Amino acid sequence: MLGTYYYHEIIRKTIIGFGTLFNSIRIRHKDSNGTTFSEMKVPLAYGPTQKFLARLEQQPDLSKPVAITLPRMSFEMTDISYDATRKSGITQTFKAVDNRDDNMKKVYMPVPYNLGFELSIMCKLNDDALQIVEQILPYFQPAFNLTVDLVEAIGEKRDIPIQLNSVSFQDDYEGDYATRRALIYTLQFSAKTYLFGPVAESSEGLIKKVIVDTAMDTNTVTAKREMRYTVEPDPITAQPGDDFGFSETTSFFGDAQDYSPTRQTDI
Repeated sequence: MLGTYYYHEIIRKTIIGFGTLFNSIRIRHKDSNGTTFSEMKVPLAYGPTQKFLARLEQQPDLSKPVAITLPRMSFEMTDISYDATRKSGITQTFKAVDNRDDNMKKVYMPVPYNLGFELSIMCKLNDDALQIVEQILPYFQPAFNLTVDLVEAIGEKRDIPIQLNSVSFQDDYEGDYATRRALIYTLQFSAKTYLFGPVAESSEGLIKKVIVDTAMDTNTVTAKREMRYTVEPDPITAQPGDDFGFSETTSFFGDAQDYSPTRQTDI
């Protein structure tokens, strides 16, 4: 069973989607009159906080022409855990059309997993950090939905809740006056995503006709049909990706017969 190659890039897409939430945050500096004299976009990079703090510590000479710029943000995926509260039936499947060849595919229900993320905000000035934090927190109450194209081949898009779990703060300032100060806000998130297995070929075709017989009696054993409701796509040759309507037909009967799905006739 294991060994069938497939790669939907779901974890990679979720990481990229999480990062895009924070890649347009800006801060402004104002003078005593309230006039803005500088504005900058806060840099964002993937990597652990310790990596950037090490770069600060390795550049004690503040007169160097090139040094790490503060403020800046970094994020990383910290853990992957199974979410049993969102579990569905392991044998349930659904059908979808492959966008590449228009063939019918059979897909098992996805498996729910939570991806843990850590977002670090590093600043020299506390006001810069507060500007960044206040641009983030109001969107998480406590979750923000992010639409991700999980399986591109079948067009499976889902809203992934990004939940804010905690916010912490620390001031990494030790040493003499020449040591660079770094205020660090750490935000912990959980992304409630789904992982899909391989997409298999399906021998079953599309359902293009639905017949519903209704009866006036509530006894399902003795009740006979009184009305039949039939729905078909219009045109009948329409595919899932086409623009089509529906043809609806209503028929009334008094012959006390039933429709046989196997014989496809009234008996």
